[in-house]
Amino acid sequence: MTERYTIISADCHAGGSHAQYREYLDPVWHEEFDEWRGGYKNAWRDLQDGWRIRNWDDDARNKDLWDDGVIAEVVFPNTIPPFFPSFVLFAKPPKAEDYAKRLAGVRAHNRWMKDFCDRFPEQRAGIGQIFLNDIGDAIEDIHWIADNGLRGGMLLPNLPPDCDWLAPLHDPVYDPIWAACEERDVIVNLHGGTGAPDYGDYPSADLLFIMDVSHYSHRPFGQFLLSGVFERFPGLKFVMTEQGAAWLPPMLKRMDSVLEQIRTTGRTGELKYDESHVLSKSATEYFQQNCWLGVSQPGQEDAAAALELGIDKFMWGSDYPHREGTFPFTREHLRQVFEGMSSDDIQKVLATNCAELYGFDMGALAPIAEQYGPTHAEIAEPLLELPPEPNEALLKAAATTAAATTGV
Repeated sequence: MTERYTIISADCHAGGSHAQYREYLDPVWHEEFDEWRGGYKNAWRDLQDGWRIRNWDDDARNKDLWDDGVIAEVVFPNTIPPFFPSFVLFAKPPKAEDYAKRLAGVRAHNRWMKDFCDRFPEQRAGIGQIFLNDIGDAIEDIHWIADNGLRGGMLLPNLPPDCDWLAPLHDPVYDPIWAACEERDVIVNLHGGTGAPDYGDYPSADLLFIMDVSHYSHRPFGQFLLSGVFERFPGLKFVMTEQGAAWLPPMLKRMDSVLEQIRTTGRTGELKYDESHVLSKSATEYFQQNCWLGVSQPGQEDAAAALELGIDKFMWGSDYPHREGTFPFTREHLRQVFEGMSSDDIQKVLATNCAELYGFDMGALAPIAEQYGPTHAEIAEPLLELPPEPNEALLKAAATTAAATTGV
């Protein structure tokens, strides 16, 4: 083993500016896009001023990542695709009247993402987007993602409980989509922070969101498992990203107990179940068969859960360029969280697992890692003091590039 770690972030974000997206949009939508763009107000800090160029500028992005010790990345969307009403991860699925233009928007993003990754194919595994409104369109987009080398797979639209215009994720109507993903080896990625309902225009809305969002982010895992998706599609690859890991062992323990009780007694308390409710495996077995975790900014409790769940299922993420991510203190973060873990296990968490799942070539990344990766000795040193607050310095550095940016 080399004396330096190779680090692949299983959770980074990127996207085009509005000017760039226009170039990838079907021209039939240009006039309507220009009208929409003129009225759009951006509320997201990481998409403002000079900082936003890190979503698409290769030089700024690679310098940040390499200086931070990160060699390669799985790339989720981040900026606002054409016709989206809000941040790409938080926007609800379109209703019928908006579907055509929103679909044009995500397809423009997918084309942009392909070119973004093609510029550094060994270092970037891009994730495409789909909608669930039309099964045929979704399958078409899955094949496009596979045919165009977006080896990050697709981003699962997490349907909130108040999305009453679409069937829930546990409805078998979506089986052709999961079949296409299994057939084409397209990974299904579920990102945290998604799936929450509309809390209305109340002072408490943001507080309710932040307290509930983890629950709604976790819901699709249970919907897939308990509805038999993992039973029917054992080759489907399902990744839960930026959701931590410590929550999963107790959930699996509870699900294992309930499923075993139903399998052996046909009931739980006064509730009775028939054969249609019986699954052939335990929840833990389905997790091991189908699932992985992309754990962004893990805490020590998440690292401990990795050992319980199986180290091969755990992938580290930086969440770059989000402000809550580990940049520019990834080395300090790793020293704090993985103290006492073996170097072999650390390398699995930092890159090997991600490389095997998303198709990175560790040999091709080795020369960059030898130059920028942190040493084993460096990460093994316990962190005794937290670094200073970085935001002010980062904002000043970002401001120097603001004049060269285009509108988002």
